Amino acid sequence: MRIRFPILPLCLAALLVCSAACGQRPSEPGPARPGAEAPPAHGDVMVEGAIGDASTLIPLLASDSASHDIAGLVYNGLVKYDKDINIVGDLAESWEIGRGGLEITFHLRKGVRWHDGRPFTAEDVLYTYRVTIDPKTPTAYAGDFLRVKKAEVLDPYTFRVRYDRPFAPALMSWGSAVLPKHLLAGRDIAQSPLARHPVGTGPYRFKEWVTGQKIVLTANPDYFEGRPYIDGYVLRIIPDTATMFLELRAGGIDRMGLSPLQYTRQTETPLFRRDFNKYRYLSFSYTYLGYNLKNPLFADPRVRKAIAHAVNKDEIIRGVLLGLGQPATGPLKPGTWAYNPRVERYPYDPGKARALLAGAGWWDRDGDGVLDRDGRPFRFEIITNQGNEVRQKTAEILQRRLGEVGIGVKIRVLEWAAFVNDFINKRKFDATILGWTIPMDPDLYDVWHSSKTGPEELNFISYRNPEVDALLERGRSTFDVRLRKRCYDRIQEILADEQPYLFLYCPDALPIIQARFRGIEPAPLGIGYNFIRWYVPRGEQRLVMTP
Repeated sequence: MRIRFPILPLCLAALLVCSAACGQRPSEPGPARPGAEAPPAHGDVMVEGAIGDASTLIPLLASDSASHDIAGLVYNGLVKYDKDINIVGDLAESWEIGRGGLEITFHLRKGVRWHDGRPFTAEDVLYTYRVTIDPKTPTAYAGDFLRVKKAEVLDPYTFRVRYDRPFAPALMSWGSAVLPKHLLAGRDIAQSPLARHPVGTGPYRFKEWVTGQKIVLTANPDYFEGRPYIDGYVLRIIPDTATMFLELRAGGIDRMGLSPLQYTRQTETPLFRRDFNKYRYLSFSYTYLGYNLKNPLFADPRVRKAIAHAVNKDEIIRGVLLGLGQPATGPLKPGTWAYNPRVERYPYDPGKARALLAGAGWWDRDGDGVLDRDGRPFRFEIITNQGNEVRQKTAEILQRRLGEVGIGVKIRVLEWAAFVNDFINKRKFDATILGWTIPMDPDLYDVWHSSKTGPEELNFISYRNPEVDALLERGRSTFDVRLRKRCYDRIQEILADEQPYLFLYCPDALPIIQARFRGIEPAPLGIGYNFIRWYVPRGEQRLVMTP
């Protein structure tokens, strides 16, 4: 599981560029099954395993993947990405962009209803905008909407928004979930029952949430894109990936993300080849070691560069990912249009690491094998989340390699909710191994701008750099792709130089799905984009969704 964004913005002017450049190596499915061409049929239930529970089912208030995965089935935005990473309509049928990109007029779908039967209108969009920018709303996602100069309802199915200056991610920012005004207006959204019982317009309706066990959704028969073929979706919370794998083998779940070991070895058996399909593609994510920059241990960039030289990324990719990934050099996906391949790299060099540490005043003065300065030993704690074996093994390699240059490391593995709420959100950590979903658009404002360091916000390492702030603001304030490219190239150069994160790797996504599910069509966006069109042939259906 990784913390991720609910909005994946894409520059209006960069659409054509990104469509050509944001593709990835096609997924690798398993062999075709007998009856693969069986006609679609309604029925059956998809059971997916997850290592962590949701925190809230109001997406505006959530930052974890489980919450957004569920919300993505319950809610809709005005726009979304298609399989080729082009922006298409969702709750909006169409739109016009005018005034040099400063105005967007959305024409909304008619006849769409909330799951409680109330009609969806432009008033819901206006409410969502207003509650998002409300200072009392505890959300990390207000920044994009604070750029709006005016938002107005022209009629029940027309919504117009104006900006005071160009804003590159403007259109895709409206891909965030629209919330029901009639259930939330005039109430404290942070205390709303919708956090546990969401009401959306999406392809699935909420049925049940048993904390720490499961979340159950049922197909929306009135969904505007057509009723999903699969009658129900169940997210089962299984904190241990080894246990989850046993459940997969035994038929207790239908889908999970495999570890590299599971992908390369444990599923290469006649049973798995017969009963499951595996997929592989470079994920839109990266894993990193993030430092709490308020900790004096990490204040000196020479120390952070020393740690980079002390760590062998190739060793991690070979030993932990089993070769199923690529080294990360920054916060953008290799091969995408804004990625900068020319940033400074830090090859594995323990001698250089020791020299940098010595230059920063860290020596082993008492001969105990641990560096010290001003009477303080160089020891710190890495925290990561329970249920992610890859991150834990990565932490162990870091512990060993840093120990070789005189840095003592303790590893602490925490249950997901406690990890996020009690440590990350409260800034009570030395360093953390975590992952981010990589946005389709390179707008990195919410994670790296110095204004986003407050409670519950995403710059939880407290990174501050005036030049990066200015570049982030400039990059999102123009539609000129070449200018944006220069901005993000320079940001990546600065981050590589200052090392506020030790960017570790971009892993391959390794989903496995029970073979009775058909209609899966790998694409540049991945495999989940057309979930409502997945189906199980009538004769292979196993589960029934109870009323």
